[in-house]
Amino acid sequence: MAAISSSTIVNHIISPPPLSSSSSAFFAPSPITSRIRLFPVIHAHTTKVSRNANMAKLQAGYLFPEIGRRKGIHLQKYPDAKVISLGIGDTTEPIPEVITSAMAKRAHTLSTLEGYSGYGAEQGEKKLRAAIASTYYGSLGIEDSDIFVSDGAKCDISRLQMLFGSDVTMAVQDPSYPCNRSMFTCRSSESVAMKTNGGSGWRNGEMKAYVDSSVMMGQTGLFEKGAEKYGKIEYMRCNPENGFFPDLSAVAKTDIIFFCSPNNPTGAAATREQLTQLVQFAKDNGSIIVYDSAYAMYISDDSPRSIFEIPGAKEVAIETASFSKYAGFTGVRLGWTVVPKDLLFSDGFPVAKDFNRIVCTCFNGASNISQAGGLACLSPEGLQAMGEVVGFYKENTNIIVDTFKSLGFNVYGGTNAPYVWVHFPGRSSWDVFSEILEKTHIVTTPGSGFGPGGEGFVRVSAFGHRENVLEACRRFKQLYK
Repeated sequence: MAAISSSTIVNHIISPPPLSSSSSAFFAPSPITSRIRLFPVIHAHTTKVSRNANMAKLQAGYLFPEIGRRKGIHLQKYPDAKVISLGIGDTTEPIPEVITSAMAKRAHTLSTLEGYSGYGAEQGEKKLRAAIASTYYGSLGIEDSDIFVSDGAKCDISRLQMLFGSDVTMAVQDPSYPCNRSMFTCRSSESVAMKTNGGSGWRNGEMKAYVDSSVMMGQTGLFEKGAEKYGKIEYMRCNPENGFFPDLSAVAKTDIIFFCSPNNPTGAAATREQLTQLVQFAKDNGSIIVYDSAYAMYISDDSPRSIFEIPGAKEVAIETASFSKYAGFTGVRLGWTVVPKDLLFSDGFPVAKDFNRIVCTCFNGASNISQAGGLACLSPEGLQAMGEVVGFYKENTNIIVDTFKSLGFNVYGGTNAPYVWVHFPGRSSWDVFSEILEKTHIVTTPGSGFGPGGEGFVRVSAFGHRENVLEACRRFKQLYK
């Protein structure tokens, strides 16, 4: 390759607009006024390949990088501050040794002729698939062949979007995790978001995984600045008044319904009666439910832990799950998706066969070391250890809930999820986020980042070391006493 003269290279720079405190925007613009060096751009040549127009529809950045950016600015302003992060829902406690020892043993065997293995089955090792089926779906009619082991639920949601294509319509809870919302714009179909709380405009949250991916797939229209939402998305309202479950009679028919229970960020778990309504709604409309059960192990009451506990769900639902929040596998990466054989497309073709083709085409299978950890998770000792980890985070949750209730706030969630959903009526979520960060050095998550229904709320995560949670609650009490 011929050398390129430095004179042909210039620094590509951007000058972000000033920070806005308005909560109507999904992400407030950057307050940094200095020019940011990104990467060298060679002006002598451009390709003839057009940019994917759907990528251009995406607005601002992902919610959590934006939070990280603001945290970085705060640390520059207060370099000696002890910042406590109760924002991003990342686990903090060590993986139990019974699980890591199994992964270490598997890793060591790879250094031997007898124990070495290369590519494995894209769907996952049969022992692990069988263990997942028997542990979580033993009496529900789910077989090991219905289980697809993966590198996490978020990745599987994107693969499901590829499976469905660009001509489907979507529904999503509002608020919900940003990852879920992200998928809508990439395809060219309509989407419906289930609105969890009143408000008019949304940004990235659990919805992001569902919505941004939809944007990328081309399922949505352009972003509507005034309304702070994408075109062709109808939101299904889920607020405290309706128990964080949408009024299905007011929801338009869609092809796909994304539903997370327990919900991130509200912490609400759907009841058996509510899920029965959802399954019947899907049957009546010929829809497919994508059920995200990532926090099922946190359920303390009699709420269903799987959509397949509902009669008829195997004909209308797919379920995604993960070891991330049970065993601390957020970095290890291991999850699974259940696609029942009874689930059929409109022409009678099994959905599982097409998903299998997607998996075999786009994925080489989860790490064999991770899968060894997954098997250890599902051993009697592993299940006990995971239960202790979940119990620790639930104790953190109780501490946070009690703190905000003692301060007179309306608090939701916490019982069945490691998230506390705190209401600040009449206030901007981003303003509250900024107030808490500035005055207490605590990072939370603005509710509007999970959708327009999250405006006026802040999510506080229970993922944290106990001493940090206790200190954070002391600071909350000082601020809001």
